[in-house]
Order: sequence, then C-alpha cells, then structure tokens
Amino acid sequence: MTAAQYPTASRLRRFACMMYEAVLLFGVVFLAGYLFDTLTQSKHALTLRHARQAWLFVVIGIYFILCWRRNGQTLPMKTWNIRLIDRHGQPPSVGKLIMRYLLIWPLVLCAAAIVSAASVATGWRSVDMFIVVAPFAIFIWSWFDRDGQFLHDRLLGTRLCDVPAAPKRRQNAHA
Repeated sequence: MTAAQYPTASRLRRFACMMYEAVLLFGVVFLAGYLFDTLTQSKHALTLRHARQAWLFVVIGIYFILCWRRNGQTLPMKTWNIRLIDRHGQPPSVGKLIMRYLLIWPLVLCAAAIVSAASVATGWRSVDMFIVVAPFAIFIWSWFDRDGQFLHDRLLGTRLCDVPAAPKRRQNAHA
C-alpha cells in the first residue's frame, strides 16, 4: 500500500499514544538508569549527571529506532493502530529514523527554555509548567501544516497514519 491510502492519525489519537508512550518509557528509563548506576557504581543521582543524560538519550533513541524499524510501531502505536511510514507506505530507513529521533528534540528543548523563562517571570515551579507544556510542543507545527503533520515528519517525508487493526487470532476450541 502507498502512503496515500492511509489516513493521517488525528492529533487526539497521537496525543493519547504519546501519553501511553510516556508511561512505557518510565520503565525503559528506570531499567537503563539502574544499569547505568550498576555499571558505574553511582550512589547518587547527580553523580555523572551528564553521562547519565547522554546514556538515557541513547537508550531511548535505540528503543524508538528499533521499534519503528521493525514494523513502524511501538507498543502504544500498536494499541492505537498508528504506524510510522515513509512516502511509499513502508517503514522509513534507519537513517531517517535516526534523524526523526534527533529532530524531535529541538522543539521540546525550545519549550523547556520558554518554560524556564516563564518560571523565572511568574515564580511558578518550572517542573510543574514543563509537565503541562512539553507534550504539546511538538504539536505546534501540526496546527499550521496542511496535512496536520509534525515538523520533523514533514521535513523527513514520514508520517503517522491510522492503520487497520490486525485481525484477532481465534482461539482453537479443541485445544
């Protein structure tokens, strides 16, 4: 099938999928952090902070790139019947997946900078504000894009689309 045969996933479905993804990433980050602390014998979260952040950035990237490369879906994307495809309706190349992961971050980091400035100006805690603002940062471009695509998807020729649910396997009554 070509990309044109699949409708673009709605913003609400993409947002719900992102929230589910955040819950799953908690486990990925926890295990990666535990492995980092075990291997480095770190006893305090601020010890080797920059190395830990780099490690988590790489681990999260590997998680997404492996899932997207396998069949264009992470577990939350399977649940919401959303798939990442290229212009030809296929899973994107590894190079595009790496670029997609890297291009997602500038908008989130810009949102973090805005939240930090707003926190200083208002006196509100930046963590509270960031939790509310960050998930919406990547949606800003989609409100202006004619197809409702994220900026990184528009730049790379990829998109998140609705796909039909996989048929459920029937249980064998004689088993």
